[in-house]
Amino acid sequence: MATTLQSIITSARERLIEGTARFWSDAELLGHASLGIRDLWKALKDTNQDYFLTIDETNVSMAANSLTLTGVPTDLAHIRGIEPRSTNSTNVDVFFRPKNYTHPEFAQARRSAAVDPAGVTILYHAIGAGSPVAAPTIYVAPMITSALPLQLAYIPTIGTLTTASTNPIPGETDHAIICWTVAWARAKEREDRSPDAEWLAAYATEKSNLIVSATPRQEDEAKVVEAIFETEWV
Repeated sequence: MATTLQSIITSARERLIEGTARFWSDAELLGHASLGIRDLWKALKDTNQDYFLTIDETNVSMAANSLTLTGVPTDLAHIRGIEPRSTNSTNVDVFFRPKNYTHPEFAQARRSAAVDPAGVTILYHAIGAGSPVAAPTIYVAPMITSALPLQLAYIPTIGTLTTASTNPIPGETDHAIICWTVAWARAKEREDRSPDAEWLAAYATEKSNLIVSATPRQEDEAKVVEAIFETEWV
């Protein structure tokens, strides 16, 4: 069962030997815990095991005669893939491929006339800060002659957390967050306001162990590297 952040704060207080809030408020410890969660999120998402993968099948579309997508989620951090929401006779064999906006192929596609959304490869490129600042702008080319509902696979950022929120980081990470919270809470006791080195080291160990245990996510088949044109071998 997922642990609430209130429970993590309570456990941190036990390490701080402060059962009742006097020196540290719950809001203060929640702030530390939230930063620890975001630090673990950054590390875990980079394992590319899709622990946070989200599929938006509702909001994203490519409008007719448009060079940008609509309905891009505001919490989008990294795109994993774009494809038509449904495949029918009007959008069969439509593929979206990432390409730098300034690449000559993208520039040529932007200047092309709108095409039917069938049997076409559409290039895309996301620009802008992205979440949590704002939704990125996703440019696409060439334009199409009719609207195309899309399915967007992406990694979202961590939203606003409260004491009632559950720990959103998988992999038995409660202790890591407790260590981070205690380390930065103790900075308030120190003249130089630096975090406690021993608790921070304990957090680093937990974080390292998490990354090791998080990959691979499946073990039913051996991980191998595919050769170039391997599918064409006879």
